[in-house]
Amino acid sequence: MEQYFLFNSRLGIPLPDLKEKWEEYDLDTRHGILLHWEKIRGSIPDQIAELEKTINLKQAQLSDESNFIRSCELNSEISELASIINDLWLWYRTQQDISSEKLHR
Repeated sequence: MEQYFLFNSRLGIPLPDLKEKWEEYDLDTRHGILLHWEKIRGSIPDQIAELEKTINLKQAQLSDESNFIRSCELNSEISELASIINDLWLWYRTQQDISSEKLHR
């Protein structure tokens, strides 16, 4: 089923990369894709927890940082990690609804 997914280096997970319309896949393939996605989706909360730990470390560094340029860099890094977390939550939540809707068609 991995051929239906493409690794997203920014998010650190494979994302669906379907070349055809969902309805054009046979039922077994659709079930396989959904099962594979659910395994990936199940790993998202752990991925988010790791990113949150990194944010906490960077925030601790930021609170002790006296160099303005380095403070700006840390703020930028924290912002990017928060953006990744937001995107991961979106994939986690929206795909749950889509997956279950498509499975029952």
